Amino acid sequence: MKKPLWLVTGGAGFIGSNIVEELLRRGERVRVFDNFSTGKKENLEPFKGRLELVTGDLRAPKDLAKAMKGVTYVLHQAAFRSVPKSVDNPLAAHDNNATGTLNALMAARDAGVKRFVYAGTSSAYGECKVFPQTEGLPTLPVSPYAVSKLAGENYCRVFSRTYGLECVTVRYFNVFGPRQNPESMYSAVIPRFMELFLQGKPLEIHWDGRQSRDFTYVANVVDGNIRAALAPARVSGLTINVATGTNISLLDIARELEKITGRKAGKVFSPKRKGDIRKTYSDISLARRELGYKPLVKFPEGLRLTWDYFSAKWGKK
Repeated sequence: MKKPLWLVTGGAGFIGSNIVEELLRRGERVRVFDNFSTGKKENLEPFKGRLELVTGDLRAPKDLAKAMKGVTYVLHQAAFRSVPKSVDNPLAAHDNNATGTLNALMAARDAGVKRFVYAGTSSAYGECKVFPQTEGLPTLPVSPYAVSKLAGENYCRVFSRTYGLECVTVRYFNVFGPRQNPESMYSAVIPRFMELFLQGKPLEIHWDGRQSRDFTYVANVVDGNIRAALAPARVSGLTINVATGTNISLLDIARELEKITGRKAGKVFSPKRKGDIRKTYSDISLARRELGYKPLVKFPEGLRLTWDYFSAKWGKK
């Protein structure tokens, strides 16, 4: 009897390729679905010959139907992923994150998929003033990205209850780690800081640098995704925070990088970006209880591992 087949949408991207790597390490059968708009073929190069690749787009139902054939578990990572990018192009965010997820859910339902795990976002909490943030809090999105991702989350809940497709949303909190792209004006803060550090340039800090996040090393969300796929049926329809339950500011990141490198970092401050929020800080007790989840890698260790990766790839230590 064949092993279950895992489909990772966006599997050539940062988080997706890390999931692919772990599934293959466990000896699983893996199929990747990606349109390579942001994902990179080089992220899959180390696994060549060990996975199946379907090139296609979330906005094309025929592509998704092909990708879903024979699949047991879907880990849906493909997305238009950036708050500032969504502010510049809200329609693209909606097309990919809301409509694209709906297309993926319909294809999964029609193909008889057992479990659909959706990559949600802490941006759904928006300007929440209650900390740590639990899954039962009201959602108050303040960016097109957050709205579009929350729409996908709600579609997952509906497909669980209405169509019988087991769906679980895992809400990410500022994931970082190897293979994250530092080369764009829309880059996440940690790879961007590391790129500037390696170039000997001052760190670009929007706002005052005291805004803080539950920065989560990628190995933790990889583990959370797989646990969500394999958890008992009672988790179907749930939204579950997958993070570390800690709170780190941008100034804290700069200080940690100074410790790692033994070098001082210059800083240049600029105005707050549209759609930015002050703080995220997760409560992960539901993940502990329902998924048996606990963070595998704490922030300082994750930052060190990420620095080692970027310094090897982009510069000299």
